[in-house]
Amino acid sequence: MKKVGIIVGNGKLPLYFLKEAEAKGIEVYLIGLFDTIEEEIKNHKNYKSFNIGEIGEITKYLLLNDIKEVVMLGKVEKSILFQEMKLDYFGERLMEKLPDKKDETLLFGVISFLRLNKIKVLPQNHLLGDMMFKERCYTKNVPSQEDKKTIQIGIEAAKALSEIDAGQTVVCKESSVVALEGIEGTDKTIERAGEYAGEECIIIKMARPQQDMRVDIPAVGIETVKRAVQIKAKGIVAEANKMLFLDMKDCIELAEKNNIFIIGVKI
Repeated sequence: MKKVGIIVGNGKLPLYFLKEAEAKGIEVYLIGLFDTIEEEIKNHKNYKSFNIGEIGEITKYLLLNDIKEVVMLGKVEKSILFQEMKLDYFGERLMEKLPDKKDETLLFGVISFLRLNKIKVLPQNHLLGDMMFKERCYTKNVPSQEDKKTIQIGIEAAKALSEIDAGQTVVCKESSVVALEGIEGTDKTIERAGEYAGEECIIIKMARPQQDMRVDIPAVGIETVKRAVQIKAKGIVAEANKMLFLDMKDCIELAEKNNIFIIGVKI
């Protein structure tokens, strides 16, 4: 039986992969990085918990179980990443060589270490191709011409934000940017926009300019739509071919019920 490892962060994305893999007869080994990951993951028979800084121990576990391919899925929370890091010997050596402490830099360091041990890191959309955003409007509600002007401004702002690895989400209203994502994450950014700008905001989420599909593919799911409903937003925009659309059916249903449009745009 084919085996694959999942290095698990927060959120439901690892669950989607787990179910797809098991449906295809692939045996999955789950490596949890945080205490806050989904309980269903923790209860899996092949689950084991590690700290992200225990790179030597993680690699040894994979090799002992003859796992040559892994996927890194789920959110690596910037707010707790370095606060809770515990380094083993190889983790310490790795940290000494990294040029900075950005979460993406650390993840690429982990990928390089795994590759040295002949373990391949697969793209995050492996087995999940049908969940990628397409260039289309998913809802009956569509953006107006004025909305399209606001969306273009938001796309430019989100791209600039992602270039400095500060975040990937902006919220706009009436051709103005009203909130930029920081360390607090997408949900808090949307809530803050609602407080500052009120109703009819547009949420725009873009991928990094050189998005590596092995690391942190952005996603829109039901929680994003719930936050949009909460602030009475007008629409949600995501980058086509570079982002995952989770809970698609439920998202579309909830959005249409609340007169919110959801579109994928190609940049």
